[in-house]
Amino acid sequence: MKKITSFLVIVFVVFQFSSCKTEPTISSVDIAIINGKILDGTGEKAYNSSIYINGDSIVYIGNIQNPNLKIGKTIDAKGKFVSPGFIDLHAHGNPLKTPDFENFLAMGVTSIVLGQDGSSANVKDLKAYLNSVSQQNLGVNIMEFVGHGTLRNLADIGVKSKISATELESLKSILKEQLTYSFGLSTGLEYAPGLYAEESELMALAKIVGEQDKIIMSHMRNEDDDELIKSINELAKQGKHARVHIAHLKSVYGKGAQRALAILDSIKEIRKSGVALTADVYPYMASYTGISIVFPDWSKTAKQFAIAKSDRKKELETFIRNKVNLRNGPEATLLGTVPYTGKTLAEAAASKNKPFEKFVVEDLGPQGSSAAYFVMNKELQETLIQDDLVGICSDGSKTGFHPRGHGTFAKVIENYVVQDSLLSLEKAVQKMTSYAADILQLKDRGVLQVGKKADILIFDPKNVKATATYVNPHQLAQGFDMVLVNGKVARENQQLKTVLSGKVLLPN
Repeated sequence: MKKITSFLVIVFVVFQFSSCKTEPTISSVDIAIINGKILDGTGEKAYNSSIYINGDSIVYIGNIQNPNLKIGKTIDAKGKFVSPGFIDLHAHGNPLKTPDFENFLAMGVTSIVLGQDGSSANVKDLKAYLNSVSQQNLGVNIMEFVGHGTLRNLADIGVKSKISATELESLKSILKEQLTYSFGLSTGLEYAPGLYAEESELMALAKIVGEQDKIIMSHMRNEDDDELIKSINELAKQGKHARVHIAHLKSVYGKGAQRALAILDSIKEIRKSGVALTADVYPYMASYTGISIVFPDWSKTAKQFAIAKSDRKKELETFIRNKVNLRNGPEATLLGTVPYTGKTLAEAAASKNKPFEKFVVEDLGPQGSSAAYFVMNKELQETLIQDDLVGICSDGSKTGFHPRGHGTFAKVIENYVVQDSLLSLEKAVQKMTSYAADILQLKDRGVLQVGKKADILIFDPKNVKATATYVNPHQLAQGFDMVLVNGKVARENQQLKTVLSGKVLLPN
């Protein structure tokens, strides 16, 4: 009797399981992706199944047996993985000038976040600007942030530190209006004019961000190792009012896994206090920004530089020499602007027969070049990237002279997953999809589920390659066989479609 009872229980359980997912009453679908291994973006193990798409959304995941089902396009993903499109938490570019953003599509990115580092579209009417963007032939989905530096410019504040109550109210008013159409506030506190902002200003703006349940993404005050924790704590104070996020977390000249763990412990202690603090990184050992990064705060603007060059030249040169040497020296600075593109700072200075600090002052100036700076430590960055609190960003663009703009997401899979096994494929995909969506509170993307938007990748991880280099930074990534954006094929077999389907996304 016990054996019979057990058998009946098993049959009942099997029946219940098999019948809990009934086939939908769908007569036709636009696209069926069959025979793929589904990486749903949650971090769970891949499973074999099919995905059915109508319009811009997923309508069913499973294997429909209906022989009468009409299918517009069947995509056979046998031997390949199917995942959500990647979400780049920190990108750059002008969608009115380079709307296809093929560099992102080629490395599996279907949504990007613009308006970073405190610099966003310099317009008061953000709604009208985004309407113009939406009329472009967009390759990817675009999310906009409000730049703090841009707010200062729109309010005619510029680079002064002390601002009046009236000026602060103007900042708050513009921010409040633009947040309606954006996902949060970005700050670039290492750059003018953001570096002149005092705590009271930043805290007042943080309250506005928090009131709308948005997020502050910050290029923090100072990324040098001895100033990093201080900068994180400054951001954490703003986190008492709003969610906060560290853009491209790094420790300039910091070294080793233990240092990375200490940085992560600081972040986790802040989170324990109730502050919603997250971070992202890019998988390269060199940063990329304007040469002004090695200038003192009192010489960064054109006006300040003219005065410093005239009245404090020796002091200026000494500061630059010490700063560059602290950042691994002139050999570790690769210039990316003509006529010195591809030359190290040491090589460019030698061509002029000058010490590098004199060359920087006399031949470049703070606005005279951009460069890649080889200032990060491999062990430290690899430890950061593996942590559950850390997402992925490129900090790249279609036109920038750093390989991260064309390689980041492919490099994560090629190096961190396939080559070095530092991340499982499931974990890597989660970091680049659902985790990013959670940070942005993007509710309809980032996972493969019924009802979600059909931003989808089909690829074999073994074939994914980041081909961009520091010498040739504009080489497109390889290995993503098909990229769908909003249910339409945007790129297939390394070829960009003529008509694209990216959209301007608005906060939920």
